Amino acid sequence: MTSNTLNGSSAQSPKPGTASNRLRIDDRYIAPVFITSILVFGHISFGILDGNGGVLKIASSILASITTELVLGRLVTRKWPHWASAYISGISVGILVRSPFVWPYILCSMITITSKYVLRVHNRHLWNPSNLGIVAMLLLAPQFVATLSIQWGNTVWPMIVIWTLGSIIVYRIKRLHICATYVACFVIFALWRSIIVHDTFAAEAAPITGPMYQLFIFFMITDPKTTVKPKMAQALVAFLVAGAEHLFRLYGNLMLASHAPYFALTVVGPVSNMIEILKTKKTAAAAIPRSSGDEQATRSPV
Repeated sequence: MTSNTLNGSSAQSPKPGTASNRLRIDDRYIAPVFITSILVFGHISFGILDGNGGVLKIASSILASITTELVLGRLVTRKWPHWASAYISGISVGILVRSPFVWPYILCSMITITSKYVLRVHNRHLWNPSNLGIVAMLLLAPQFVATLSIQWGNTVWPMIVIWTLGSIIVYRIKRLHICATYVACFVIFALWRSIIVHDTFAAEAAPITGPMYQLFIFFMITDPKTTVKPKMAQALVAFLVAGAEHLFRLYGNLMLASHAPYFALTVVGPVSNMIEILKTKKTAAAAIPRSSGDEQATRSPV
């Protein structure tokens, strides 16, 4: 996908061989570079890849994701899909999943990619693939799998760099309003929770400064393939996700409360997408008779 497509511009792309074209970075590589930078920051700051097979687990997630994408993409579409999307899914799983074993990373990546080809309605995704893969593993193998929480800490400067780069990227794809809405709602709900449970506001708001939320905010809730189309509807869905997360934290069991954002998006995302799909289908069906009537009126003799 070109930057013109991302920005909704009708301007022509630079001609092949020109200086601007040679210096221009393919937009498909921007998100992989960004998510890799999150991993690098995490390792530099906290040594997350040291010991316990960290490198092997990340590599296994990425390899399983890309392999599954290539195989299913070739079988279903008869084409070789680009690796960038699968790389994002694989490295996301590698960062977010916590397990002493390697197999959960591989299985989660395979579930993630497979869902893209199986769980579709009218050629659209209902669930964010990585989010669904993680939730599936939490439900299927809770004794073997957890998710990244505060293991990386909440150091300010790496998060500032990540937030800056992430904001630039989602601004380019015109989805910064989704992130802003979600963050604002999260902060308001955190204040509400602090009053209800008699906890400090800092304790309730602190999770959003951690690395897990950076991936959730910049990659999961803004995914173009699994978000509704109208801008106001996107903001509304972000509000509903934050609201569902708030309720899970307050009233859910230990699993729901501990992994509230994942379960919130799993519930709200597909419902929102399904409503839009049905609405679009209904609008298209209603337009057919009108079009037929207009055509007959045009053909009628004067």
